[in-house]
Amino acid sequence: MRALALICVVLAGAVAAGPDISKRPVARAGTDARNTSVPVPNLEQVVVAAALPVPQSTLRPNLRPGAIVQRAMGRRAERRKGQVCGDPELQGDVVGAVPGRIAGCGIADAVRLKSVAGVTLSQPALMDCNTAKALKQWTENGAKPALRRVGGGLSEYRVAAHYACRTRNNQPGARISEHGKGRAIDISAFTMRDGTRLTVLNDWNSRHGRALKSMHRAACGPFGTVLGPNADRFHRDHFHFDTARYRSGSYCR
Repeated sequence: MRALALICVVLAGAVAAGPDISKRPVARAGTDARNTSVPVPNLEQVVVAAALPVPQSTLRPNLRPGAIVQRAMGRRAERRKGQVCGDPELQGDVVGAVPGRIAGCGIADAVRLKSVAGVTLSQPALMDCNTAKALKQWTENGAKPALRRVGGGLSEYRVAAHYACRTRNNQPGARISEHGKGRAIDISAFTMRDGTRLTVLNDWNSRHGRALKSMHRAACGPFGTVLGPNADRFHRDHFHFDTARYRSGSYCR
């Protein structure tokens, strides 16, 4: 009996001293095997984590602050409020019928344009909607692209003339000017966002001449008549644009 007890003691010691055969990860070379154990969550921790709500930010983007949305809607409402000719890019006032003091003058449905496609007019210009829309088309497709690399881009038109009940070039006995019908606008200079100003008189043959000539060409189409420094002595210092139409097409000089 004593011999049997001794054998049991020896076997128990051998088992206790035997190799650890539990499924632990093997330590990487150069690391301390004592610090490689990774804590395993128990069943209670897993259940609690699964029950927690998923943060909404991972499912959809954050909503814009209400103040930003309200400001954007306010600006849009202001633009709609100030639009003319049914176009938010044309800002100004509706005037209505403008009678002429002499036969052939006047505007049936006039607007007083203040800005076009984000470009301010140096003075509000009286014209009809066809002329306002032609000015917008030229601004977006001709003027802005030609000046996009100058002084931060186009900011303002210097308006030399708009509606005026008079004859062409103020010459006695001449026909009524398109200015007298609300179909014309004269622009003498262009102001950039950084304050740089280009004038037709001084810059037609300067280093900015290519841009001005490009703008002049681009106006031929949106407008029926386009006149500049090469036209005659009356237009050395400005561009004349009007929406008169001719059977032969636009007249551009």
